[in-house]
Amino acid sequence: MTTAMEQYVRHVNPEFVRLLGILGYGRVFVRAQDVWVWDDQGRRYLDFVAGFGAVNIGHNHPRIAKHLHDFLESGAIVLNHVGLSVEASELAAALAELTPPLEMASFANSGSEAVENGMKLARAATRRERFVFCDGAYHGTTFGALSLMGRSRLRKPFEPLLADCVRVPFGDIDALKSALETPTAGFIIEPIQCEGGVRIPPSGYLRDAQDLCRRRGTVMILDEVQTGLGRTGTMFAYQAEGFVPDVLVLAKSLGAAISPISATITRRDIREKAFGSIDRFDGHSSTFGGNAFSAVAALETLRVITDEKLIENSAQRGAQLLAGLQSRLSGHPMVRDIRGRGLLVGIQLGPADPSWWKGVSEKISDSVFGHWVALKLLERGILCQPSANRHDVLRLEPPLTVKPGEVECVIDAVAEVLAEYGGVSALVKDVVVRMGEQFLRGGEFR
Repeated sequence: MTTAMEQYVRHVNPEFVRLLGILGYGRVFVRAQDVWVWDDQGRRYLDFVAGFGAVNIGHNHPRIAKHLHDFLESGAIVLNHVGLSVEASELAAALAELTPPLEMASFANSGSEAVENGMKLARAATRRERFVFCDGAYHGTTFGALSLMGRSRLRKPFEPLLADCVRVPFGDIDALKSALETPTAGFIIEPIQCEGGVRIPPSGYLRDAQDLCRRRGTVMILDEVQTGLGRTGTMFAYQAEGFVPDVLVLAKSLGAAISPISATITRRDIREKAFGSIDRFDGHSSTFGGNAFSAVAALETLRVITDEKLIENSAQRGAQLLAGLQSRLSGHPMVRDIRGRGLLVGIQLGPADPSWWKGVSEKISDSVFGHWVALKLLERGILCQPSANRHDVLRLEPPLTVKPGEVECVIDAVAEVLAEYGGVSALVKDVVVRMGEQFLRGGEFR
């Protein structure tokens, strides 16, 4: 065991290290550039995780590195709490140009924090307490955001959470209509559920949901932490749906995978109801929220996305990935669905017709199959992961800089791995053998 691993086990998260060791997934990654990462053994991997959507412009983009180096060399002030921040002002103006009529931004460090700010805006704007969220949702793990979590496994250890948070089925407009009959502060939703299994709502659902929220006086909070900034083939996913939310939440790739930053963007009238007076101007703040270094990284990220036509590349390479997988995996007995938009694609694994062994096979597929395929791809030099709330959905989410040949490489590798499995029995056999080997090896990293 390396020194770094020993320290991680001793001082950070020993359970995570044990989990990585169960099947032999563990690697120590030490370097990254664009769509490639390297481990401490010098092995190279094509990154189709991309920091769970945080690495849209690629790892260590040279323009970002130079821009930040020049900024630090200039001696500019990074933290300024007794005056306005020039860099934060410029970033807020740039975001307002992209998101009309949303024109007021506040900044924090993570998506969870930005979601919490959206919740506060909704309560202040409506003077109501209740929130509605969707089954399968993932909005973060801080206390308020966790109250809107769609998976019980992550909620249960910390309950009771915020009261009066109501869950509805994702994409079901009738269920939402019924839920909003009770006065509700905010309805929060992802335009595509990423951790929920790359689930796409029915056409027109999001627009109808916004219309319904407007009629009921409910604030619609759209969580684009993963789908924003070109991921789905448009700058923001809502732009393909013909509506504008009341509150937009951004994070992850906004900071170029170098500096943490998130943004909560809303209309002026909503913001003023929450913070629009001298005694409430600081009602949502954090020490490093909107610091100049992060704002500079975010501004240059927006420029890179535009200058390098990454939105167009996301749409084109995403179409290539989706079509290639659908062609190669058509009729596969262990593939239930392949879906996605832009460079956010999910492969739902498991017996296409599990009725003969439904309970057992679905449980095996949900808990094992996605991780097993990810492991087999790792050993072929490709990084990917299942969705956090749906382990039977293998998610492919590379940087938006990915090239056609790299996409083809992944299509080929996925097809070759899945060709080894025509049923559950072969999967169970391989997993049991590997777990036995790892047990004898003491769960070592490979």
